[in-house]
Amino acid sequence: MDSGAVRAYFRDLQSRIVAELEAFDGQLFRTDAWQRPEGGGGISRLIEGGGVFERGGVNFSDVVGTALPASATAERPQLAGRSWEAMGVSLVLHPENPYCPTAHMNVRCFVARREGEEPVWWFGGGMDLTPYYGEEEDVRHFHRTCRDALAPFGEAIHPKYKQWCDEYFFLKHRNEPRGAGGIFFDDLNEGGFERCFALTRAVGDAFTRAYLPILARRRDTPYGERERDFQAYRRGRYVEFNLVWDRGTLFGLQSGGRTESILMSMPPVVKWRYDWKPEAGTPEARLYEEFLPPRDWV
Repeated sequence: MDSGAVRAYFRDLQSRIVAELEAFDGQLFRTDAWQRPEGGGGISRLIEGGGVFERGGVNFSDVVGTALPASATAERPQLAGRSWEAMGVSLVLHPENPYCPTAHMNVRCFVARREGEEPVWWFGGGMDLTPYYGEEEDVRHFHRTCRDALAPFGEAIHPKYKQWCDEYFFLKHRNEPRGAGGIFFDDLNEGGFERCFALTRAVGDAFTRAYLPILARRRDTPYGERERDFQAYRRGRYVEFNLVWDRGTLFGLQSGGRTESILMSMPPVVKWRYDWKPEAGTPEARLYEEFLPPRDWV
């Protein structure tokens, strides 16, 4: 495998996405380069209080360690104890307008090494959409863009990765999905390095095509305190998933990663209520009825 090519792609992807988001929002991202004591480092790019984004972050990281943590070997116990390198781009964008959905995208590569043996590598990633006040055309556009990005790799890939996303971004303790889904894959190494790397690039390159047209349609939709209150309540589910279930968060914390960058995904304003449920027939109830249940959007 060519880890240098993967690293260069991830660095370029971060720069391209940030440039597009800055042009769309009108505010520049803050740049924060950091080093990890055990090895490696990264570049965090953050926006807060922008024209569209209440908070957003686009992280590049390339970190190394002497022994893979438990979260990385859950599916590959035979790799426990190997030295490792993890690199990738991870982003989460929280718009201020409740009619603009939150979005997440991540593409990453892991390499596990042991002296005298060939390195073991795999890719992972995906993107998903978390609306508060859903619109069918928005969710369909997001899913169709994901489908089209994966189309060159076979007809069976998108349905598989779509189902994987529905199953992964699910709050088991709430028995409900986090959002309206997208695509997710992990432990990808079949078909050779070039195929896997190309598929990962296709996902990373498709993100702004999937997301920015939705924001362009919704960024000027009027809203009030009711909508912001519901947005803050639903953001609580986002926090719960990231802290309880997300493998990336667990890997970052278990491997001694940079906490500010790991928790960059947290929304700036969140609320919890005790045993709250939306009233039937309300726009808030529509989210639960029409957009959270998994369905075929394409």
